[in-house]
Amino acid sequence: MNGNLVHEKVSEAVIGAAMTVLNTLKPGLHEKIYERALIIELQKDGHKVEQQQRFPVRYEGQLIGTLVPDLIVDDVVIVDPKVASAFNEAHRAQMVGYLAITGLRLAILLNFHSAELKWKRIVR
Repeated sequence: MNGNLVHEKVSEAVIGAAMTVLNTLKPGLHEKIYERALIIELQKDGHKVEQQQRFPVRYEGQLIGTLVPDLIVDDVVIVDPKVASAFNEAHRAQMVGYLAITGLRLAILLNFHSAELKWKRIVR
């Protein structure tokens, strides 16, 4: 990977762990199954993983809702496991919104739909 990537080491760890999970469990399961296995794999490698952390969403100073990303790894990367035929604009847009609300710079979409892991990095 390029040395100029945002949170390169965490990205490599997340993608590597996701590949291990997919190679072990195989495609065809529910997103939450992959999410839970990914947590185990990342924690095994010494990473801090927050699941379903809540972030207040404010507009004009008023609380209007709560954002709940699937995973946050090492306090710096949002990770969103999917089981979809392909990433679409809604997936990317959701991650852009998550980054804006959390103040984080990097989100990684993971797709466990097929035998080959697909991923997409979204940088703010």
